[in-house]
Amino acid sequence: MPPGGLTCTLQRRNEGGMTHASSPSARPLRVARATAPLTGAIRVPGDKSISHRALMFASLARGETHISGLLEGEDVLCTAAAMRALGAQAVRESEGCWRVSGPGIGQLREPDTVLDMGNSGTAARLLSGILASHGMTSVMTGDASLRRRPMKRVMDPLAQTGATFLAREGGRLPMAIRGLADPHPLDYRLPVASAQVKSAVLLAGLNAAGQTRVEEPVATRDHTENMLRHFGATVTVTPTAQGGRVIVLEGRPDLVARDIVVPGDPSSAAFPIVAALLVPGSDIVIAGVGLNPLRTGLFTTLIEMGAQLEIGAERLEGGEPVGDLHIRASALHGVTVPAERAPSMIDEYPVLAVAAAHATGVSRFCGVEELRVKESDRLAATVALLEANGVRTGVEGDDLVVYGTGNAVPGGGLVRTHMDHRLAMSASVLGLVAQKPVEIDDTAFIDTSFPGYLDLMNALGAGFVA
Repeated sequence: MPPGGLTCTLQRRNEGGMTHASSPSARPLRVARATAPLTGAIRVPGDKSISHRALMFASLARGETHISGLLEGEDVLCTAAAMRALGAQAVRESEGCWRVSGPGIGQLREPDTVLDMGNSGTAARLLSGILASHGMTSVMTGDASLRRRPMKRVMDPLAQTGATFLAREGGRLPMAIRGLADPHPLDYRLPVASAQVKSAVLLAGLNAAGQTRVEEPVATRDHTENMLRHFGATVTVTPTAQGGRVIVLEGRPDLVARDIVVPGDPSSAAFPIVAALLVPGSDIVIAGVGLNPLRTGLFTTLIEMGAQLEIGAERLEGGEPVGDLHIRASALHGVTVPAERAPSMIDEYPVLAVAAAHATGVSRFCGVEELRVKESDRLAATVALLEANGVRTGVEGDDLVVYGTGNAVPGGGLVRTHMDHRLAMSASVLGLVAQKPVEIDDTAFIDTSFPGYLDLMNALGAGFVA
């Protein structure tokens, strides 16, 4: 094992989807209908959003931080490698347990190599805020999927710090950043709700004298604000009359190392949850799942659809609410999900669409425009996933409409995942309840966010054969 722990293992594909010689081969999957209920008790991997932030904040804090429950998927390992390249120590001590210390705010060193962020838009956008507020030049890239995704929505506000950016057309990676040692504080109103853009601006504000202010039109996940407070920063949050929030950060705080327990990722829990709801007779428990109220829109929506989903043993761990989930097979019906709920479940819409396809009646998911700028165009890809398997859908403006089949998804289609791990996992859940087997073109990249997914589902009785 190299110094510092696991390497960042990346999957490399060209724009046509072919693997390069140095990358792992694509792993197609054929999923047949489940022949028995899903049963058992499991834990899902640590929250990816919190894992990225834990490594970054620990690298900017004074002292040594111990992190337990860290997600060790490829995306997070790339973040650890990037922080090492910037002068931090990030050492894996055992499974999920890491020791991190760094040079502190404003003291990161110029990397002598390109920072490769793998498949993670979250890491790339958040790290942009840190790099823009340090007096050095850096270059960031990622895999084929990440290089297709726009970065302009973070470049524009971060340029107001005085940093300069050079990227491909549309603000796409690779991207060079020339940061400032004495950046200007920002006062920025997000045109569209985005936790990633908000966090990038706040991270840039850490090394800026004075106050950095961000206004968001709708409340988005607040892991950055929670973790800033956890390490000792002063952050105030004020609701607006329009339903948004104003976040103010006092610049140049003295961040002090504090241990972090990473809860189970609710976005990862979504796949066994929906599978258990749809496969008849299923009864499972998922322990230690994060219950941040700005991340639990899926749970609220599934309960509205008739899900037997119970939350117990609620507690606080590392400043984040956590609980155990008990899920039993349920008869679901269609619902309308308001646009203001979208930020709390933006990553879960593909698997929610699978639940809606199996349900009775029509479901409408309002205001899901941000799906167009995820790992793939998830809105178009989710529609294609369902329609390839005989489910009628519609896109009306920024709304996705799914016409439920009443427990009779035809299946039999090929799902093209576009290197998007959540589409691959959503398709696998669909296959468990479809009348004909569902073919998935590639599952190799699932490990970027959910290492061991197929094995965990098989432990519940899914019967996946890769």
